[in-house]
Amino acid sequence: MNGQQLKNSILQLAIQGKLVPQDSNDEPASALLSRIREEKKRLVEEKKIKKDKPLAPIKEEEKPFEIPESWEWVRLGEVTSLYIGKTPERGNAAFWSENDYPWISISDMTEYGHIKTTKESISKKAAVSCFKRISHVGSLIMSFKLTVGRTSIIDIDAFHNEAIVTIDRLCDNNNYIRDYLFYLLPLLSNMGDSKDAIKGKTLNSTSLNNLIIPLPPLAEQHRIVEKIEELLPLVEEYDEAQTKLNKLNNELPEKLKKSVLQQAIMGRLDTRNDKDEPASALLARIREEKKKLVEEKKIKKDKPLAPIKDEEKPFEIPESWEWVRLGEISIIARGGSPRPIKEYLTDSSDGINWIKIGDTDKDGKYINSCKEKIKIEGLNKTRKVYPGDFLLTNSMSFGRPYITNIEGCIHDGWLSLSDYEKCYCSDFLYYLLLSPYAKKQFGSKVAGAVVKNLNTDKVADSVFPLPPLAEQHRIVGKIEELLTMIERLKQK
Repeated sequence: MNGQQLKNSILQLAIQGKLVPQDSNDEPASALLSRIREEKKRLVEEKKIKKDKPLAPIKEEEKPFEIPESWEWVRLGEVTSLYIGKTPERGNAAFWSENDYPWISISDMTEYGHIKTTKESISKKAAVSCFKRISHVGSLIMSFKLTVGRTSIIDIDAFHNEAIVTIDRLCDNNNYIRDYLFYLLPLLSNMGDSKDAIKGKTLNSTSLNNLIIPLPPLAEQHRIVEKIEELLPLVEEYDEAQTKLNKLNNELPEKLKKSVLQQAIMGRLDTRNDKDEPASALLARIREEKKKLVEEKKIKKDKPLAPIKDEEKPFEIPESWEWVRLGEISIIARGGSPRPIKEYLTDSSDGINWIKIGDTDKDGKYINSCKEKIKIEGLNKTRKVYPGDFLLTNSMSFGRPYITNIEGCIHDGWLSLSDYEKCYCSDFLYYLLLSPYAKKQFGSKVAGAVVKNLNTDKVADSVFPLPPLAEQHRIVGKIEELLTMIERLKQK
């Protein structure tokens, strides 16, 4: 149960007479209602208020729940006098002023708030021309259009718009009825048929006058308000604590996931196996393979990468592992975009998949489909990738790793990573580049004032730990076992 639900439960108990005990010494609500009727009759005779149209008796089927014997079901118009405001003509500059008279709109109202200032003011001319009366300090107002049932007490004399009604109480010198309605009208005005009547077809004083209210004895109204005001601060504390708990529950799985990935790349997730070929032997073979491919002119000779300094190694790794620059173990190439791209897009079934960053799921691992295709003529201006190839975003949402399950072409917002001699498992590389360490490292290397760009040289220069190949597979198995457990925790 969240804070709002708890608050609604308290208010529901209040309007059912279950929040505070009844007192047999209280004057019953029927006597209060008689006095209100007499007061209203007198004010009509003195021409201080208009005579309302007779309100229909309340039928049994209109009563949504049982109330104590000392209470009465009444219509709002029986116990109050209502006044609906107006909005002066917006195009008439003479009606609007910076400081003549405060004018209240729904945006000035807050839940159970007091209004001391308003965003807009109207002129004396508007006050005389558009309004029959002003709402005085201490008046209760309620919104009944768009935002239904928001109540406020005004601490200033003010006018208000036509989506707000001033609710004047009768026989209420101590503001007991006002405060009772202040807390309970938000719930009552959104219950059952009353909500439809106010929000829907008839936005006028008739629908408001007919709103059904459970009326307690005056003394009990006071006790109800005191109890509500005692409980609401506790509800706020509960809501804050619940919000913090919900936030913790939402954040915990992601924090656990990050922790698992970080432990994995530090060699703390799996035990060593003496039979594993060390990463140094794997790295030596990679260098030999790379040298051979350069001599055979199958790849270009890269710029020499600087030796890794001790200060670039942020944590200790197992002896069988090696620190490497990503460019040592991968061929890193940027995609390309035939331009103008619109001329190369096609609906033909023999077109080539055009893989865009928008085809990815932010939290997904694989690219399984794409929305667009390009003509075969665009091939020499882009880069082709194949199922199993590793991709990395290099602009905007930079550094997000993916493995493609489809053949296609990639634009220049992608980098493709190909390895030598199968020196790494694609799944391990995925989790390695998904780790907080990789995110931090890439974040320190991006450039661009508006669009952040992670180019091939910066990715090649990045420093990462390289485990033995056999251990990479074991680490992936352990990661996926733990991530499944975290996902179950998240669902619970």
